[in-house]
This record gives sequence, structure tokens and C-alpha cells, in this order.
Amino acid sequence: MMQELLQSAPSWTKVGIFFGLAVLFLFVVLGFVTFAILSERKIMGFMQMRIGPNQVGGSWGLLQTVADVLKLLLKEDTIPKKADRPLYILAPVLAFAPAFMVLATLPFTNQFQFADIGVGLLYYIAISGITTIGVVTAGWASNNKYSLMGGMRAAAQMISYEVPLVMSLVGVVLLAGSLNLREIVAAQEDIWFIFLQPVGFIVFFIAAIAELNRVPFDLPEAESELVAGFHVEYSGFRWAFFMLAEYVYMFAMAALTTLLFLGGWHSLPFLDFIPGAVSFALKFSVVIYVLIWIRVSFPRLRADQLMEFAWKVLLPIALANIFLTALLKELF
Repeated sequence: MMQELLQSAPSWTKVGIFFGLAVLFLFVVLGFVTFAILSERKIMGFMQMRIGPNQVGGSWGLLQTVADVLKLLLKEDTIPKKADRPLYILAPVLAFAPAFMVLATLPFTNQFQFADIGVGLLYYIAISGITTIGVVTAGWASNNKYSLMGGMRAAAQMISYEVPLVMSLVGVVLLAGSLNLREIVAAQEDIWFIFLQPVGFIVFFIAAIAELNRVPFDLPEAESELVAGFHVEYSGFRWAFFMLAEYVYMFAMAALTTLLFLGGWHSLPFLDFIPGAVSFALKFSVVIYVLIWIRVSFPRLRADQLMEFAWKVLLPIALANIFLTALLKELF
């Protein structure tokens, strides 16, 4: 584990080791984002009977995402004349930084975790909420009324769906008796929580998609909505930070889903010969695939349908699931 590595190192090298590993992990995450975008485009092409990227980097378009990144780096970086310049520059960082910070407490295997804190799940929920501030700041700082409206709508959506998302996790916490992610995974050694908390899993997964601003809940970034919403005044790599945050959160949310409901690195009893890292990677990949599948399959909701679904459908179901879980835990 990361803590053991830092404890065994001399004090003057601990900061350097941690910084170096953090930078290395950042490049790993960026590599995943590059691969995830390419995979998403190829899978969407397959499902829609298209070819997808097939020019840059051979017939599979393996370098298409790299070319897209280079294009964004070379594009002109414009700042509106009457924008609030400091906040305008800060907003993309506020949107992206929490997405990377939440990865610090996620145990990807039984041996690899940056920080094993006692309330890792609470940390994830708290830090991920900072992204909402970045979204609102981007809309406000642009000095564009449509950006501001898009930012407010995005914030309303993210806050609304965060309530049922958190409520859906109470059942998991009740069963595991801990907010520590490693202890939650350990509690699933015999049976995964998706079998004990199927309703909680469904509510969590739907709310997570809305938190990620992905189809069918992608109103804040939809082309048909308010000229692309809160980031309409952004260009070049500043705009790329918002897209990068979305895909890093997809990475984090898929990992969190695997940890909370799919047993983490634990395999099913009849598949216990599979190494833990491989088991985690397989389940993680399935979650990513389902997210892409949903994007291809579902139409976008209207704004009123989106908000009503959070407060009138998901929240009551999540509360009922908490009551039922607590009752069954007390009885059995």
C-alpha cells in the first residue's frame, strides 16, 4: 500500500515520492481518458452501424484522440473582453481538480491506494461536490447571460441528483458498518452488495449518470440547450478541461460502483482463481461499457422531466430502500 511505501522512506524523500507517484498516476488517468474517448467513439460507431474513427493512426484510428488533443492545444485561447478574468481562468481548474482528487482514496486493488482514510466514501462525496462550484463560476465569469443560465441549470441538476445518490449509499453503509472503502469491499467477500441492495444500486447508477452529465441527462452540455450551456465562452484547452473532468469522473464513478456494489477486487466464489486486479478491471470495464451503451440507446429528457424524476421518483425510492434495509438488518 502507498502508506507503507511512504513510512519506509526517509522523511526528506516522502514528499518527492508522493509527488512523483501523483504525477505518474495523473498520466495514467489521462491515458485512460484518451483510450476511453476512442473506445466510446468506436463502440458507438459499432452500435449505430458506422465505422467510427478510421483515418488517423491506421484503420482503427488509434491516434484520433491524440490528434484531437493537439488540435485543442493549438486552438486560439480567447477570453471575453468583459469577463471576470481571474474567475474565468479558475473555473476549469475548479471543475477538473476535484475529479482527480477523489481518486486518491479509491482502492483499485488490495495493495494499491494513495490514502486509506476512515471516511473515504464521505471524502468522495464531499470533494466531488466542489465541481458544482466550478460549473457555476464558469457561467458567472463568462459575463454571458446564457452561460449563467446554463451554469445555474447544471448546478440545479447536479445538486438535485446528488441527494438520491447519497441516499442510495446509506444502505451500503448500513450493511458494511463503515464509511471506509476498503472495509466496504471486505464486507462483500462472500456476497456482493448488488445482490443485497439491487434497488440502491439502480438508484445510485441512474443518479451517477446524471451527476456525470451524460445521456439522457446531458442537458447542461446539449447542443440544443442554451448554446452549449455554461462553457459556451470557453475555447481551446480551457474548454478541454471541462470535457476532461467529465471523463475522469466517469473513471472515478465506474471505480466507485465497482467498489460499492460489485465486490471490488473480490470475484464470485466459483471464480476465485481470478487475480484481484483482473477482477476489478473486468467489472470496471463492464460499467464503462454500460455507460457508453446507455448514451447510444436513450433519448434526452426535458428539463422538467429531469428534475421531477430526481425529486419525485428517485428520492422516495432511495428513502424507502433505507427504511427497508434498516428494518431487515434489525430483524436478521
